[in-house]
Amino acid sequence: MVRKQVTLALIAAGVGAGLATGYTHLDTKALSDAYAATQPVVQVAAATPVAATAAVNLPDFTALVERSGAAVVNISTERKGVMGKVDIEGLDEDNPMFEFFKRFGGVPGMPGLTPGPGPQRPPFQARGLGSGFIVSPDGYVITNAHVVDDAEEVTVRLTDRREFIAKVIGADKRTDIALLKIDAKNLPALDINAKPALKKGEWVIAIGSPFGFENSVSAGVVSGVQRALPSGQMVPFIQTDVAVNPGHSGGPLLNAAGQVVGVNSQIYSRSGGYMGLSFAIPVNVAATVADQLRTTGKMQHGRLGVGIQGLTQGLAQSFGLPDANGALVGTVEAESPAAQAGFKTGDVIRKIDGVAVVDSTDVTSRVGNTIPGTKMKIEVWRDGKPVELAATVGTLDDTKVAASKPESSEARGKLGVSVRPLTPEEQKDGAKTGVVVEQVGGAAARAGIQSGDLIVGVGTTKIKTAEELKQQVDKAGKTIALLIERQGRQIFVPVRIS
Repeated sequence: MVRKQVTLALIAAGVGAGLATGYTHLDTKALSDAYAATQPVVQVAAATPVAATAAVNLPDFTALVERSGAAVVNISTERKGVMGKVDIEGLDEDNPMFEFFKRFGGVPGMPGLTPGPGPQRPPFQARGLGSGFIVSPDGYVITNAHVVDDAEEVTVRLTDRREFIAKVIGADKRTDIALLKIDAKNLPALDINAKPALKKGEWVIAIGSPFGFENSVSAGVVSGVQRALPSGQMVPFIQTDVAVNPGHSGGPLLNAAGQVVGVNSQIYSRSGGYMGLSFAIPVNVAATVADQLRTTGKMQHGRLGVGIQGLTQGLAQSFGLPDANGALVGTVEAESPAAQAGFKTGDVIRKIDGVAVVDSTDVTSRVGNTIPGTKMKIEVWRDGKPVELAATVGTLDDTKVAASKPESSEARGKLGVSVRPLTPEEQKDGAKTGVVVEQVGGAAARAGIQSGDLIVGVGTTKIKTAEELKQQVDKAGKTIALLIERQGRQIFVPVRIS
């Protein structure tokens, strides 16, 4: 019995080592790229009871799965991997491992592997698994970009067991969407053009190949929408409690009507497996990206040229807003589409093309997934009233945007900071203005202001001296918004005046 258990364990370990799924943790110690969450249910005492028929008659997804399941495919990839060398010059010839490494080389991932003079083991094929779904009868398939990343060969397997070598038409890492093409016709396909609205609590199902188990079905509800994740600033993720595991990535998320609402992409996990929190890319994002990839082979993202942040209740109050919906403009890049449209630091973006803005993620995803050259009408809140601006969306690229020490001047009291002027070296030929925080306490410290921060302005008013800062603080209300620059980035910080 013991021997049998050991053998099974070794076999399992061998399978794990030979089958790489590309499943990685996005270390907040939580986010993991999944082949692709619900909050605990809190009972409210005064809640209106749900009708008994609704509780008993749970949804039956059998017809939906029969109708849609044939369009979901299994995707396997092969990548060429190279095992490292061991620098045997660092080993004593009397060391019992010297002869072993001399003959056989190192073990991948082992500490001490270097590009030294030791023997090089031959390349090996690393395999990955994922899911996808057919979106046109002539063989176009959507999946996740991370599923096919760096793949030398991509194989698509249909539910009728036919296999095709796929061509990667294009992949967009910003949204994690890739488009494949297989040489086949009259295939079952899912429609991605309906773009149905999605509500919290709505039933959804995922179909995919978790751990290689093809065409597996799991169900749950929508836990949240417009979720922002560190790995996807262009994507307002859909959060669900659908069981999603390695191998699910790229498969469809469907509503109870059988409509595609998303593409399964990531999970939040501390263990590497499903923990009740899974995330999908909205179908409208996937459809936009797939359309551009099909037309041009690449995705061009839109850009305004503003640095934005979310609103808190404190910031909203300091700008005289009735609520905390919108995105606060912290910086406007020179000669950018935003600058040409008349954006100013301190503007709060409230609507885009007449549709209300929820938060900064909403702005980033809507602008970022808009075709460059598109004209937008953007409503901002400025000086206590709405102002409409007309902007033409630009193209986002991957370039990075973004002496003796005088005596400190005191600006303590209400704010609680000591500041000093910028030195000539710090001013950068007059391009930078503001005052540098030297000591911090009181209200500013509680708000998160730090020594070394550059205070650029108060609200929409720029400042250059400690006296100007004091004047703005003296005439402020209970809450002020300090515009600070920290590590090259400008952000507003709400400070409740003591």
